[in-house]
Amino acid sequence: MSPVLLFGRLLAFIVLSWVSAVLPAYATPISSESSPTLTRFTSTVNPDVSIRFVSDSGVCETTPGVHQMSGYIDVGTNMSMWFWFFEARENPATAPFTLWLNGGPGCSSMTGLFQENGPCTVNADGATTTLNPFSWNNISNMIYIDQPIGTGFSLGTDNVNSTQSAAPFVWKAFQILFESQAFRKFSAREFILATESYGGHYGPAFVTFFDQQNALIQQGKLQGELINVSALMINNGWYDPLIQNKGYVDFATNAPGYGQLQSDAVLAKLNQSYFGSGGCRDQELACYAAGTGAQSNKICKQADDFCVTNVFLPAVGNRDSYDLRQNSSALFPPEFYVNYLQTPAIQNKIGAGTKYQMCSDASFNLFGTTGDDARTLLPQLGALANSGLKMLIWAGDADINCNWLGGHASILAMDWFGAQTLANTPFTNMTINGAPVAAIQNVANFSFARVYQAGHEVPAFQPQAAFEIFKQVINMEQLHSVVV
Repeated sequence: MSPVLLFGRLLAFIVLSWVSAVLPAYATPISSESSPTLTRFTSTVNPDVSIRFVSDSGVCETTPGVHQMSGYIDVGTNMSMWFWFFEARENPATAPFTLWLNGGPGCSSMTGLFQENGPCTVNADGATTTLNPFSWNNISNMIYIDQPIGTGFSLGTDNVNSTQSAAPFVWKAFQILFESQAFRKFSAREFILATESYGGHYGPAFVTFFDQQNALIQQGKLQGELINVSALMINNGWYDPLIQNKGYVDFATNAPGYGQLQSDAVLAKLNQSYFGSGGCRDQELACYAAGTGAQSNKICKQADDFCVTNVFLPAVGNRDSYDLRQNSSALFPPEFYVNYLQTPAIQNKIGAGTKYQMCSDASFNLFGTTGDDARTLLPQLGALANSGLKMLIWAGDADINCNWLGGHASILAMDWFGAQTLANTPFTNMTINGAPVAAIQNVANFSFARVYQAGHEVPAFQPQAAFEIFKQVINMEQLHSVVV
């Protein structure tokens, strides 16, 4: 079981008894009502592809006049991908369009919606919500998608067993979205792909695939809708397992700002497990050398299993892998939203057709069969940076799982025109009203940020800082200090 794939498993141990010390300023109660009206649209190009959704359910986003849609994108026979769209609170007619994807693989993007950057959070009663003042839909039209099939509210046949095989289905989802009357207007907007964790794989692979499909359309070899991603944001991503497994050793030895995480004896074993003959480094190199050959799945799966057992798990110890300041019974961020989404009345109002599950074992296991987690996406990421695509790689500095040391080392290893400049660029503080919130580097259209005192889900821990950083990315600015 790979480190990033532990997302759903580790979070499952979070105690749901955490109660806020401050009463919510605004609460929306659950109410039952008859089944809502569905809007349907079927593709004129591919009759197996369609969308069906409920409009303005009144769930979560209760800001007057703000439009929302939730429902399914049918990307094939018995393959229904769940989405939830929220119009921008400010200037929706001109605001950019942002896709948010959580990682796992197999973990629901409703986590990002309710725990991180969506319009509301769920209160401790599991029945009411509070508006999020730092929601990213303040300034962008937002769509959250559960993929692959089987994740979250998505349902049907799941045959996705790798990052590469996931990309065509997300492409197909946006083909029908941008063909439909409901979403056609967004196809010409700035399109930001924002993701985290296993998004270090998803992000570069999906944008690369989109660009390849766009080229075929422009050459007249494919009929379809152009999907032009204008910016890529990845926080606490999993990019290059060879480098980031070493990052576990380095982080456990000295996590900047927090100190040594494990005992000298554990650190000695970690170094042996990573650097020793036949250890994690050697097995990862064998995975890379295997490429996509016939034996690569077996080789990469073995590498991943070894590195998780002998490097990742000892580096974490009894700490929460997503926030080193908490132990394995971490209470934050709370999962009150899971009970909320499992309420039949809420499922009925939003048009959900199955019981909600935060993370899918089936999807998780399919990716495991190909050793996908042990494969690097750094070449694709570097190529996108080299193309001049607006890009932000950022990380909460209290996360162990996809820790910022391993992430930054991965970025320094990228082959792109700004590599040497980035290596020679010192970190500077980004401040909000004079208070430091992140250490940043900027080179051309590329930015890196270490967000202080934040765990794996950066917007949950530092909502204002995350919002200000998001605002600067969608404005196509380099990261900088602000006074608000």
